[in-house]
Amino acid sequence: MAAFIIEGGHPLSGTITPQGAKNEALEVICAALLTPDRVTIKNIPNILDVNNLIQLLTDMGVEVERDTDNTCHFQARNLNLDYLESDDFVKKCASLRGSVMMIGPLLARFGKAVITKPGGDKIGRRRLDTHFLGFNMLGAQFNHITDRNVYEISAEQLKGCYMLLDEASVTGTANIIMAAVLAKGQTTIYNAACEPYIQQLCHMLNSMGANISGIGSNLISIVGVDNLHGTTHRILPDMIEVGSFIGMAAMVGNGIRIKDVSVRNLGIIPEAFRRLGVQIDVEGDDLIIPHQEHYVIDSFIDGTIMTLADAPWPGLTPDLLSVLIVVATQAKGSVLFHQKMFESRLFFVDKLIDMGAQIILCDPHRAVVVGHDHQIRLRGGRMASPDIRAGIALLIAALSANGISRIANIEQIDRGYEDIENRLIALGAHIKRENNPTNETL
Repeated sequence: MAAFIIEGGHPLSGTITPQGAKNEALEVICAALLTPDRVTIKNIPNILDVNNLIQLLTDMGVEVERDTDNTCHFQARNLNLDYLESDDFVKKCASLRGSVMMIGPLLARFGKAVITKPGGDKIGRRRLDTHFLGFNMLGAQFNHITDRNVYEISAEQLKGCYMLLDEASVTGTANIIMAAVLAKGQTTIYNAACEPYIQQLCHMLNSMGANISGIGSNLISIVGVDNLHGTTHRILPDMIEVGSFIGMAAMVGNGIRIKDVSVRNLGIIPEAFRRLGVQIDVEGDDLIIPHQEHYVIDSFIDGTIMTLADAPWPGLTPDLLSVLIVVATQAKGSVLFHQKMFESRLFFVDKLIDMGAQIILCDPHRAVVVGHDHQIRLRGGRMASPDIRAGIALLIAALSANGISRIANIEQIDRGYEDIENRLIALGAHIKRENNPTNETL
């Protein structure tokens, strides 16, 4: 198990560019399964989750050609569908949550798919009901193979219909859209997720010959077509990484520019940090975060304590609450965080409390942070990364802390952040990776 050793307290400055969006990459790479033609995808993040998905597609028979680490060509013209029945395929799917988004394309194009419960972050229950209900309404049947604990999904011909999703699931919406583009007739999806990454997927599919309207809203209409062709697509900058860098710059920055962030696709993210008092300047498509001597948490108009809560897009993404909590520990004032979607995601705050943060964990979904206003710095400590987002939050806390910190299980961070230590070292961070840790000194 690899670990980061961080010497905190060193101010960071300079310019950093966000990677391509992890969540979009997982969707659009799976969309390449919808056509036998060549699909080129640019700005792919070179991270563990994405690379594992690409390897899984390669194992299925997809021809993959890399121009660079960030540009790939995919051609799914000679798939080995028998591999989908193998224990090796099931095992790999179980360790990779992004694998669930292969179901829609496989079902649409080949009429069958196999799925097991996918892996990923340890942040509580992440159900797949929305996916299954959508496929079922399109005409798919499910057969549970109990001895292997997998579901076989099949459909002779998917048929369009009207559906009202039980939740605005991002992966569920993406999966159903990819199934519906080759279904017979019209599909209408109400309460659809409308994140920028869903919009990007829809634009890519339309460039492949699909007929999707309502893009950017929660009411999407899809008229099925007979087949799709190849295309070239560029992935957006990762808005979660942009938010992570804003938090890092607020906590330990001495002037940081975040380049080419696609400001119009960040939604409420900059405003969420501004509610904590963080100054963010916009210059073209860059964000500039100057040194923050102090930042003061806003209150509501009636003077009550600020509350930040996650919500479906265009609300605040739950993936950034961990970073916002860390930033709040050094703000002036108090704030209540309400994490509604995942029941285990706030448990990492115990590590921040051990570092000296003043946090009251009210229940699995709510935490109150009383900021130190830089009067009391966090102290270094030993910790482990429970998931991607808590991992980067703990890394930001360690960068701002007094003394040495050790973060174990950084493979979780690697799943979502490309070459993170070297990019931070370029800004002035003192951080070292140990693949076989034997000590805790730099």
